[in-house]
Amino acid sequence: MTPERGVLPEGLTALQASMIQPLRAEREAPCCAGCASGEDVRGWIGIVAQRRKLGLSDEEAFTRAWRHLTAANPFPAVMGRVCPHPCQSDCSRAGTDGAVEINALERFLGDWALTRNLPLPQLDAPGSRPQSMGVIGSGPAGLSFAYQMARRGYPVTIYERESKPGGMLYHGIPQYRLPEAVLEGEIERICALGVEILLETALGRDVRLAELRERHAALFLGIGAGRGLTLGIPGEDGEGTWTGTEYLARVNRGEAVTLGTQVIVVGGGNTAVDAARAARRTGANVTMLYRRTRAEMPAIDAEVEDALAEGVRIEYLVAPVEVQRDAGAVRGLVVRRLELGAPDASGRRAPVPVAGSEYELAATAIIAAVSQQPDWLGAGDLLPGSVWAADPEFGDGLWTGGDTLGLGTAARAIQHGRRAAEAVHHRLQELPSPVNGKKLPLRPGEVKPDFYASVLPTPLPRRPADTWQIDPDGELQGTIGEEAFLEEVSRCFSCGHCYGCEQCFMYCNAGGFTKLGEVAPGAYFALDLDRCLRCGKCVDLCPCGFITQQ
Repeated sequence: MTPERGVLPEGLTALQASMIQPLRAEREAPCCAGCASGEDVRGWIGIVAQRRKLGLSDEEAFTRAWRHLTAANPFPAVMGRVCPHPCQSDCSRAGTDGAVEINALERFLGDWALTRNLPLPQLDAPGSRPQSMGVIGSGPAGLSFAYQMARRGYPVTIYERESKPGGMLYHGIPQYRLPEAVLEGEIERICALGVEILLETALGRDVRLAELRERHAALFLGIGAGRGLTLGIPGEDGEGTWTGTEYLARVNRGEAVTLGTQVIVVGGGNTAVDAARAARRTGANVTMLYRRTRAEMPAIDAEVEDALAEGVRIEYLVAPVEVQRDAGAVRGLVVRRLELGAPDASGRRAPVPVAGSEYELAATAIIAAVSQQPDWLGAGDLLPGSVWAADPEFGDGLWTGGDTLGLGTAARAIQHGRRAAEAVHHRLQELPSPVNGKKLPLRPGEVKPDFYASVLPTPLPRRPADTWQIDPDGELQGTIGEEAFLEEVSRCFSCGHCYGCEQCFMYCNAGGFTKLGEVAPGAYFALDLDRCLRCGKCVDLCPCGFITQQ
């Protein structure tokens, strides 16, 4: 029963009631909670930021941080370029002088490791496990699964129907965002663990599901969602029209695609923006059509801004009605004005046609980038009852992940692959199921930004906009240098994890804190509660929220 206000529980003095019992407990940092690939962001940044306290040289700290990061994600150089980095939006520093540039830090570490040919961290010797793993598809989910199984000693074979591995990382992202050499370098490191990739090997055509079941102890289905959806309007079939995924795949394969001078891209997601910017690099005038407003566009905002800077036009609240042709060639696109009505199942206001608002836009090519879905061709009895797989485990030793479970980011696909690998490994070795529980989140006020000096984020290197079309395949964003990297890691608050600031040690009157002889991130001091006076100073002074009140 809760006592009345101002009335103390029986036997408890006012002094005792005011005493604070300190609790030292690692909390989940917002950046870690926001990382779709499941990285310990605070952990790998902390290794470098605290390198002097840990007795590490810069080189040792970089190597240890990279190994810590790649235990979860084998693609730091790739994801440092293409991830929408929600971790930064959640960063505790975002509300003060600017979020830590986590994406740029990850990219630096990834590029640094590529230049040094660092091998990926292994847990068991190659081939030390007898059970063979099969992977269908070499996108981020399949490669992540393959990596996690290979580093545990399992032989792994990937079956890829295309002539290049990488899935949508290769076929769906333009060179100016993700150079092929970067992707190839990080895939080669996975292969160096003993992973075999059989290219131009399609399920149902070159290998049968029944064969793979006999050949492997477990299968991972990572076919992605590379099948672009069409618009479903009159005149769409014929030359001069492509889906967004088809167009980008052709461009990335180096195939010639004749667009003409007036290109219309329908859609508002990342694929639509990538297709529009790739088309703009041919010299064509490009117009994007989106059925809602800019506020509802799902594409990465920075990519939309870059598209506008490159001269891509965007018309909002319009929908395609009919493709117009002359002698088979695309002449134009009839569109209809829309207005936003009541919210639909997505929670967004649904576009409603405006009667009599049709008009025609000139066009020589049309790219439909409205959505995409898995291509289940060859999957046989695995074909789910709907477009998407409902669960990561199909049963009978078969798992899936990535976009087969619904459209998402490459980072999410990487986490799916890792979690499936952990589950398969634990089952085969008869180990307890892996626990993916989360730490307690930080509470408001537990991190104290005012303790930290104000330091603005590191400026990110970027090519001038007037050079983008001159070198259309060249990267627009650069990798920060080592000095900038070290400056940026020092901005981390180390939310919820001790980083050895010594505030508790210096201000404890009772000497309850003692320095540890062997230190590590999060472990710099020991607390003797028998000597604690319960004054609460350590709770008030701890800037990172590691010491809190019980």
